[in-house]
Amino acid sequence: MRSSLNTNESADSTAIVLLSGGLDSTTVLAIAKSEGFAIHALTFRYGQRHSSEVEAAKRIARHAGVREHHVVDIDLTVFGGSALTSDIPVPKDRDLEAGAVSAREIPVTYVPGRNTIFLSYAMALAEVVESSNIFIGVNALDYSGYPDCRPEYIRAFEKMSNLATRTGIEGKTRLLIRTPLISLTKAAIIRLGASLGVDYSETTSCYDPGSSGEACGRCDACQLRLKGFAEAGMEDPIDYATAGGPARDSRRPR
Repeated sequence: MRSSLNTNESADSTAIVLLSGGLDSTTVLAIAKSEGFAIHALTFRYGQRHSSEVEAAKRIARHAGVREHHVVDIDLTVFGGSALTSDIPVPKDRDLEAGAVSAREIPVTYVPGRNTIFLSYAMALAEVVESSNIFIGVNALDYSGYPDCRPEYIRAFEKMSNLATRTGIEGKTRLLIRTPLISLTKAAIIRLGASLGVDYSETTSCYDPGSSGEACGRCDACQLRLKGFAEAGMEDPIDYATAGGPARDSRRPR
């Protein structure tokens, strides 16, 4: 890892992008790239149920031509507490329509502390490479109800970051947490990504994919993704599983 920028770069021209390999983070990467940033992509192997998202992130970062792609190993399975980091079953076929799920109901796919941990790593990397921008693909509309995706959380973390870093205290750099998707619907995100040339066939969103990586089509992430593509008037290019069968065309999800 570099300890400083090239001489022709500045804190305002460099960005850290949290890249999970999913639809939202890939769109955010495209936004940061379109704005001309030199990008350090940051991906976590944190003990999640499957490695397909890490492999997707590697492909996406490589094709995007990022400056560096950092893949960090941490182990959130030591705490568990989530369907993504323990043996708790992933919920399927939940009704996610407005009003069907209580705003106070946090699903078991929420990973305790995950965004705070990820953003803390991003904050540290930003200080080392002297970047003033961290991009994260959180969304407060079409999302599963996670508390660490809300605007007030992001504002609080940004304030804390500028109190917790040497560059912030010395006034060299003011760290900004950039959330370009936070007020967009999933359909609007997909349209925006498509306009920027995002290849969504490289992305993965499913919480519980099959052995070949095909999406289940029934978890919250799959339902929100499919709804977004339908409302955008586009076909989702990834494969979805049939009931007990092989992968099939995503235009006909269960």
